[in-house]
Amino acid sequence: MTRKSPPITPYGQAAQNYAAQSQKQATQRETEAHILLRAAKQLQDLQKDWDTITAKDREDALKYNRKIWVMFYENAQSNSAEPTHPTAPVVINLAHFVFKRSMDILALPDRDKLNALISINREVAAGLMVSQK
Repeated sequence: MTRKSPPITPYGQAAQNYAAQSQKQATQRETEAHILLRAAKQLQDLQKDWDTITAKDREDALKYNRKIWVMFYENAQSNSAEPTHPTAPVVINLAHFVFKRSMDILALPDRDKLNALISINREVAAGLMVSQK
């Protein structure tokens, strides 16, 4: 004899939907954090090997980092009017800084200018990894 599951109530369905959405958001945040850490590692490797890298290597690493920040920028722009996204202006400002600093490094290469980009990526990644409760 098989046992039937009790019917799901509207409250039970809402709880299941909330749990699924929370898991999806946690997974997305973790993915974004890992992407930022990967970019930070690329920039750190670029900094470490500064004297042996080519201009193309420098450009590729900075371009990858900018692409990530374009994604954050666009997401923050689309959510900036929503009161549930109070960090959107901060993300927009960080993205502007990342874009300007990247262009500055390309125009006037200096390994020490990478410190700020590496730090920003790591700090934002750490914030994304903090569980949302």
